Amino acid sequence: MNKYELALVVNAKVEDDVREATVEKAKAYITRYNGVITDVEEWGKKKLAYEIQKMHEGFYYFIQFEANADCPAEVERHVRIMDNVLRYLVVRKDA
Repeated sequence: MNKYELALVVNAKVEDDVREATVEKAKAYITRYNGVITDVEEWGKKKLAYEIQKMHEGFYYFIQFEANADCPAEVERHVRIMDNVLRYLVVRKDA
């Protein structure tokens, strides 16, 4: 199993419970494709480097997980169409 990190930038204008539900949904996609979540970092509200969908701020989350090689592509496929996710990135972490 490889180690990966999913970076999420979630819309800052939504309610707290909607934001948490968005992160939980992303975590559910990881576990659905046999991934094991090892850590979740919440960085909070940060200013974006550039305007995205007329927004200047977003909530940053970093989810570390271990999974097989096919899991990140499936997670990206689902996260890509989530409403409240402004940006996402899955990277493989080397040892």
